[in-house]
Amino acid sequence: MPESATPILRLGIIADPQYAPVAPNPELGRYFRQSLDKLRTAIAFFEQEDLDLIVVLGDLIDRDWDNFDPVLDILATSRHEVLCLPGNHDFAVAADKLAHVHAKIGMPSPYYDRVVNGVRLIVTDGSEISLFAPPLDDERRIEASERLETMTKQGAANAMMWNAGMSETQVAWLQERLTMAAQAGEKAIVLGHYPLHPFTDHALWDAPGIAELIAAPGAAVAYLCGHDHRGNYGQKNATHFINFKGMVDTEDENAFAIFQLYADHIHIDGLGREESRRLPVSR
Repeated sequence: MPESATPILRLGIIADPQYAPVAPNPELGRYFRQSLDKLRTAIAFFEQEDLDLIVVLGDLIDRDWDNFDPVLDILATSRHEVLCLPGNHDFAVAADKLAHVHAKIGMPSPYYDRVVNGVRLIVTDGSEISLFAPPLDDERRIEASERLETMTKQGAANAMMWNAGMSETQVAWLQERLTMAAQAGEKAIVLGHYPLHPFTDHALWDAPGIAELIAAPGAAVAYLCGHDHRGNYGQKNATHFINFKGMVDTEDENAFAIFQLYADHIHIDGLGREESRRLPVSR
């Protein structure tokens, strides 16, 4: 059997369930209540698959701390390990809960990495510098305000309060982890909430620079994200940037996927509204 016939890594992918027991927003196409049933459907499908992890790429909830538990309870029914990272909506909670969001969704720290089947998964914190995620008295809010003001004056398309950025410390850490993976001969996959490439109004504030870093020679094979519910795809050098569609969108259509990394390609089985893709891997 050729090497490429066996996947190195298989992930179940969910983006932006954004649950809340509230009325829908038809203008945006968001049906918040339906997300629990959509999650149950996705988990039932994943239970029939051999997966290394289920990854939720942010926005588990639309708002309010109490809405985490219904989502987490469904995810906990899976026999697979679940890796969650937060999106901007996950910080739409009471101020005294902001510092506890990462722990609530089971993260060991806001950004970290781990090796699974010889693949380095690098989990980034795109909400680190923002107007919504840090505690109210945190200096990162001041930095976020200054960044956003500068970007707005420059006419940046992604100068939005619901976008965010990374600190210089995190960017240096990301570079270090990518270098570590390359030196160890590991393939690297970076996970985040905000798109980086192609550049859109939903992109991370510092998207161009971070995209260059991730797509540098010998760096990551892929960057996986959510946030822009429309979904998107782009390639920069040998790195694939995959923006998965938002589960919360539409009243009765689901969106989730199985991501499979092989030695020479990536295969994405899209379910519901999510697209299927076959992408070459040269690293």
